[in-house]
Amino acid sequence: MTANPTGNPERFEPVFCTIVPPFVLDTLAQNQDPALAGPARRTLQRDAFERTQRRLTTVIGAPSVAAPKGAEEGKPHRTIHDAKHRTDLPGRKVRGEGDKAGKDATVNRAYDGLGATFEVFFKHFARDSIDGGGLPLNATVHYGEDYGNAFWNGEQMVFGDGDREIFLDFTIPVDVIGHELTHGVVQYTANLTYFGQPGALNESMADVFGSLIKQYTLGQTAADADWLIGAGLLAERVTGTALRSMKAPGTAYDDDVLGKDPQPATMDDYVRTGRDNGGVHINSGIPNHAFYLLAQTLGGHAWERAGQIWYAVLTGGELAQDASFTDFAKLTVAAARAKYGDGEELKAVLDAWAQVKVPAT
Repeated sequence: MTANPTGNPERFEPVFCTIVPPFVLDTLAQNQDPALAGPARRTLQRDAFERTQRRLTTVIGAPSVAAPKGAEEGKPHRTIHDAKHRTDLPGRKVRGEGDKAGKDATVNRAYDGLGATFEVFFKHFARDSIDGGGLPLNATVHYGEDYGNAFWNGEQMVFGDGDREIFLDFTIPVDVIGHELTHGVVQYTANLTYFGQPGALNESMADVFGSLIKQYTLGQTAADADWLIGAGLLAERVTGTALRSMKAPGTAYDDDVLGKDPQPATMDDYVRTGRDNGGVHINSGIPNHAFYLLAQTLGGHAWERAGQIWYAVLTGGELAQDASFTDFAKLTVAAARAKYGDGEELKAVLDAWAQVKVPAT
């Protein structure tokens, strides 16, 4: 993939996106317990290597991946590979599209999660795979030794098994799968720069649609959902419920080893930092919370109205790569008005941004 399908190849800026923020792994890597520090250090080293590989792809280009010949529109084309705890990608193919489930629960979860993500985007947003053109969905499981992360590398999904001390298998939360694949959708649409506020919007988009995919698979309304990202991923010893909370940013964990969830809910507590690509995983709590507030106000299934507004902005062609929170908020106001007129949807959008103190007009 060497060009952004918006028709502006010069805008294409592939990035390496992980679900676990680097500052969390940094904290673990400094722990005195080798059982915690060792896996975290190895994970950081692998992330650094994969990030470098992703930058090389920008320079030399990656091969295009087209829909398979004879592929039916609206049907996923999934392939799951097993790295067998090595780091060569993609690994050995263990399940293809239409193959029956096997004995490996990790393989089955990855397959089902890719399918759920495809279904949500096609059924509710009329998007045929993450590129809109039937892109095959490839994933690798059992990556690395105690690898404590999951990532989208611009071409495929990769899942670690975790260290079982802090992190469990990264295929357990379906929203992790949806989150990382949504980075692919962002890559093929607005291609938001992965730094500062546009980077936080990139992460927030992934959280929003990851959460919608989870809610869809569970049949939940906005009121039913827990709005947690990565629930079920943290091991029993960790004092926390997830990696992030869209409902209450800053409350997902408060642990002796991990520290406290640093996400702010409003611009009053916006974090200015050079770490984490300018706080992309930290300040994403602000637009995350705005979406949660909007979905709660509108009620029903969050993908029906709130999700439609966000998706319209992501794919509408007006969202700049370097968009700020205010830029994005103003576009959501315009999208709400265009789709629903001056009714409750527009008021709910304005109120949501006002509550997180982002100017939207």
